[in-house]
Amino acid sequence: MHQHTANTLISPVRNFVERHHTELLDDLVAWVAIPSISADPHHRADVAASAQWFATALRRTGFSTVEIWPTPGHPAVFAEWNSVDPDAPTVLVYGHHDVQPVEPLEQWSHPPFEPTMVGAGSDTQLLGRGVIDDKGQLAFHLLGLRAHLAATGGSAPAVNLKFIVEGEEESGSPHFAKLLAQHRDRLACDVIVVSDTTMFNEQTPSVCTGMRGMVTCQIDIAGPRIDLHSGIFGGAVPNPAHVLADLLAGLHDAQGTVAIPGFYDSVVPLTSAERENYARLPFNEAEWLVGTAVSSGVFGERGYSTLERIGARPTAEVNGVWSGHTGAGFKTIIPASAHAKVSFRLVADQEPSTVLELFRRYVAERAPASVRAEVSTEGDGVRPCSTPIDHPANQALARAMSRAFETDVLFTREGGSGPEADLAETLGAPLVFLGVGLPDDRFHAPNERVRLRFLYKGAEAAAYLWSELAGLGTSH
Repeated sequence: MHQHTANTLISPVRNFVERHHTELLDDLVAWVAIPSISADPHHRADVAASAQWFATALRRTGFSTVEIWPTPGHPAVFAEWNSVDPDAPTVLVYGHHDVQPVEPLEQWSHPPFEPTMVGAGSDTQLLGRGVIDDKGQLAFHLLGLRAHLAATGGSAPAVNLKFIVEGEEESGSPHFAKLLAQHRDRLACDVIVVSDTTMFNEQTPSVCTGMRGMVTCQIDIAGPRIDLHSGIFGGAVPNPAHVLADLLAGLHDAQGTVAIPGFYDSVVPLTSAERENYARLPFNEAEWLVGTAVSSGVFGERGYSTLERIGARPTAEVNGVWSGHTGAGFKTIIPASAHAKVSFRLVADQEPSTVLELFRRYVAERAPASVRAEVSTEGDGVRPCSTPIDHPANQALARAMSRAFETDVLFTREGGSGPEADLAETLGAPLVFLGVGLPDDRFHAPNERVRLRFLYKGAEAAAYLWSELAGLGTSH
């Protein structure tokens, strides 16, 4: 019965979305014009204005409960609209209304906060900061919900629908965990839907099933109290740059495996179904190297494909190194200190604090006693999160996406990191990803763009999703 009902909604949903394309575009143009850069204190008022804009748009869509929740940083937006069905499950949509800085400004072909359409037909694009990350992927929900109501003839969604849209994701979500804990009861739900991700490519619609966690740190190696003459002291006292180079070189073994003892102890292995799904993705490594990675070769953990390594396996990366004289000419010294920034991408069930402690132990045991080695960090890191492919919520999302795109939908994981683990852990609910961005949409880069037809498909998928999830019932 549920499947038959869902099928009858396809035509009315699509017809509604197609008739209201311009309304989604008008909304997005108005919202993107607000420069809500959370990392820049000069834009504090703009981030607040962005929250107000979305709150007004939610009320216009039909939400009776819409609130702006202040934080010590930037405000979040909460909304709630209950179903008339007392047994309906509760779904929480997460996204963010803040955006990345726009520098280097000279690399933009159009002003970043003056949204501009380019292209034509199916390749019509909108350029501007936030058009895909993440205002566009929230704006399509407004149209999708209206299409859902029009198609079902209902006065309320098929699920109890909530939104939590933060204003600090692009600044590391420093206050989001506390906000979640503070409002845990208001945010209680059966499923969390995140709309802040990408699909595999333009021809391959896909559903993300997880995001990696991350922890970052800095290594500081101190040797002599001052820089020393390398002719007088070389070969007789420890060189911090040499020590640091040895530590960094030892992060991986010859097979590309992270060589920190205990690093893989809690890693959940990829299932055979996940590996089969990765193998089905149409990935051309040679083309990827030339066009996307702009690299001359691949590197990574032996025994895993490139796609598996960048989405579903943990990593250790050196992000920056400095020591001694780096200016013009030569200054023949033994530097007094050497420094590096290192990051780790984590997968289930790795904990940032555990990985950081393992790295500290690695440094302490490998660095000679003749230098002082210190590992420091800011913040607690981000935990990884994932939901199994066969989870009913993921299968419901895949059906909704398949109906919107009229093709089979595959599954991927994203290599990036965000606050999703805090959502899933605090609220105790599974988390699924409805995202329609593309890898070449220039997230965080100049000329950020969105192909408008994918926003319309996102709206359609969202309209189907509420009916699909309604059929799953509640878990609370």
